[in-house]
Amino acid sequence: MSNSSMQRGQQWLKSLLELTGVSAEIRGEIEVAQPQYEDAPEPDNYWLTIEETNLTSMQIQVLIGADGSVLDAIQYLANSVLNLNQPQEEQASYTIELNGYRVKRQAEIRALAEAAADEVRTFGREVEIKSLSSAERRQIHTFLKEFSDLETFSRGKEPHRHLVVRPAVE
Repeated sequence: MSNSSMQRGQQWLKSLLELTGVSAEIRGEIEVAQPQYEDAPEPDNYWLTIEETNLTSMQIQVLIGADGSVLDAIQYLANSVLNLNQPQEEQASYTIELNGYRVKRQAEIRALAEAAADEVRTFGREVEIKSLSSAERRQIHTFLKEFSDLETFSRGKEPHRHLVVRPAVE
């Protein structure tokens, strides 16, 4: 099942890019679950990397978009379209990567989460983190889930939705 889901994702992304006039190879990798979450019934996670070797710097810039907005939109489409009419047990999660953007952004998101956690612990009050996509908010929720002294939630409505980190209520 996992191989066919990944191959479907690769073919879908390659076709989408070709429709926009961009010809690129797509590398697929299975994302390894973090050990503390292995028992969680998570969908299969795949990284679909757009090979940038044959792309111009302008094409890369356009495909990533301002603050990753185009890459986020492509990722949203991939997850919506590729899981449409799929049985629950065959649904998958796709991360679209280009030019190391996701890896760099994940490091930035982790640093934001750690800084917010430190601030909450130091001052004992909630911290609001703005300007995150829903996927980035979800990453911070996941990063901070392991700390029992903290809790996270989202506040507001899109496009002004913020993530809040605060001391856990006992």
